[in-house]
Amino acid sequence: MTPEIEKSVVVDGPPEDDADAKVAKAPSPYIQAFKKPKGIVGFSLVGTLVLLALLSPWLFPGGYDEQGRDSLYTASLDHPFGTDQVGRDIFVRSIYALRTDLSLIFVAVPIAAVIGTLLGLTGVLSRRLGNASQRIFDVILGFPGLVLGITIAAILDPGWKSLVITITILSIPGFGRIARSQLLSEQEKEYVLAVRVLGVPKWRVLTRHILPNVLEPAVVQVALAMVLGIFIESALSLVGLGIQPPNPSIGTLLNASIRFMSVQPYYVLGPMVTLLLLTLGLNLIADSLNASLEER
Repeated sequence: MTPEIEKSVVVDGPPEDDADAKVAKAPSPYIQAFKKPKGIVGFSLVGTLVLLALLSPWLFPGGYDEQGRDSLYTASLDHPFGTDQVGRDIFVRSIYALRTDLSLIFVAVPIAAVIGTLLGLTGVLSRRLGNASQRIFDVILGFPGLVLGITIAAILDPGWKSLVITITILSIPGFGRIARSQLLSEQEKEYVLAVRVLGVPKWRVLTRHILPNVLEPAVVQVALAMVLGIFIESALSLVGLGIQPPNPSIGTLLNASIRFMSVQPYYVLGPMVTLLLLTLGLNLIADSLNASLEER
């Protein structure tokens, strides 16, 4: 066997036909996740909520600040969760609050995923860089999330921007640690050692051989980070350091409902049900994706 053939065998692995056949036989774990009971329920819940949030300007053209004559009105067919202290429909405000929270996590979590994954993979380039990134993750994890959020809100003023930055920073370690653990696992495997012996550049080893194995568990972490982001927004807005009234968010509605629980007990149900359904759907999606990846 010539050296060229040996290299081809080491780097490329099985013949192309056999590899293609294996790929064709193995369904995508993401498609499999859709077929699981948890996945069906989770994707249905989240998909319905996202659709409601996107269509809210057309479904409720009066907007989230439209006032009626009846304040603190109890639940009815016209107002499923009643009205607030100035006669605004709590159901409508909960849908618009959902829109606000989704905009936060859909911006913050992808940014955190990119930054965290890149920091976690710096160990390919240098062991010192890898250790330095690990120390960054430790510092973020050791810092209380609520205190960090309060600090950022004090510097930038409470609002959407400060919440995005807080959620991004607190979500980075989750992605970084997953990337680093996958890196440490993959770089000791024979196929990675083989391509390194052949002189393949580090960036090519990273992008072609290690990164694809990092992305799959990172997708699961995306759903979990979104749940974290929703709770961060709720906690900070609950204490008045998140989204500011009259703009609705889950946290601001919870904050406002506390004062009127004895008068209008349905007030708190609007944001609570929204929070429950959204976090439940995201957790079911994460469980379904994780189970599909483990079965593969």
